[in-house]
Amino acid sequence: MSLNSDQQLHADVMLTLVPGVGPRIRAQLLNEFGESVNVLRQNRESLASVAGVGAGIADGILAADRARAFRLIERCREMGVRLVQRNDQEFPASLETLPDAPGLLYVRGSLEPQDSLAVAIVGSRRCTAYGRRMAERLAASLVRAGFTIVSGLARGIDAAAHHAALNAGGRTIAVLATGVEDIYPPEHAELALEITDSGCLVSEFPLDQRTSPGLFPQRNRIISGLSLGVIVVEATRNSGALYTARHAMEQGRDVFAVPGQADSLSSAGCHDLIREGGVLVRNVDDVLDDLGPLATPTVSAERQKVHHPRELTLNPQEKEILDLIETTPVSVDVILRATQLDESRVLSTLTVLEVRRFIRRLPGSMLIRNS
Repeated sequence: MSLNSDQQLHADVMLTLVPGVGPRIRAQLLNEFGESVNVLRQNRESLASVAGVGAGIADGILAADRARAFRLIERCREMGVRLVQRNDQEFPASLETLPDAPGLLYVRGSLEPQDSLAVAIVGSRRCTAYGRRMAERLAASLVRAGFTIVSGLARGIDAAAHHAALNAGGRTIAVLATGVEDIYPPEHAELALEITDSGCLVSEFPLDQRTSPGLFPQRNRIISGLSLGVIVVEATRNSGALYTARHAMEQGRDVFAVPGQADSLSSAGCHDLIREGGVLVRNVDDVLDDLGPLATPTVSAERQKVHHPRELTLNPQEKEILDLIETTPVSVDVILRATQLDESRVLSTLTVLEVRRFIRRLPGSMLIRNS
């Protein structure tokens, strides 16, 4: 890391440690002064003139603790925690567009390009057996379809979603309302460790940040921001999961809700979401059908177009054959000549694709892709 980037990282960390400088105030400061380094060079009058800052926060910036920032950076290096800045390639593109995007992420584990295909599953901490079962089914099915599962490591639905994603051999991201060194709830320390091996822990808060009720709603905007859509499984009308759903709506993400029994108080929040236009979810097909065309990250960093999310469930052979069929008719002979697979395998694969309604047959041995 160059001296300049070291200085910028140090300045970014210092700014996040100033009381009162949250995501929106930080954005205001950077809009005015360009970089964190420049913010820290301003005088009291210049800082206080920025909308939302005022004299108190200006004094806090002038008194920013350089030594604490150095110690925090060193501690991150010792723990293998990466500090991901907004200009880093690893910083999720889905968060960059948020008006209150985090300025710095503490990441324990790995953020991968494939995590751009992510769906959040959130819900009640005091979930029923039904809610836990639905969360587990949806998480496992989405993982098998190629999605990363995002949640908040809380008790109940969150934990069920994380466990199911791991058990299905997939990736999962836990967004914390504490620092990544202080796991909450403490009984999820082992789960958090498992997640770092098949995904990551993410937080915008310093390593040693303890739990505080006000930090959970702030955390929830990152859960939705990392995701293409948010599924709510069991939520009362006062559930914190509804904050995540509201953030998703504001961010232009899809909102899904799993219904419960009509008179179930534990699902009353989900029923309200459905009445307000949220997508009713019975199974994973309801989620896949609602998500629009996607672009899947590949190892070569190129992006491959997926006409429909259900295509993510195809095996490599099925995907190879499907990619030879467009929305204009093509003959079976053309497909046979375009692949090195045996004719019998091609014909059987075409039958599977037809049965699963990815394609349909036309007169004259012609095929067409369903749009």
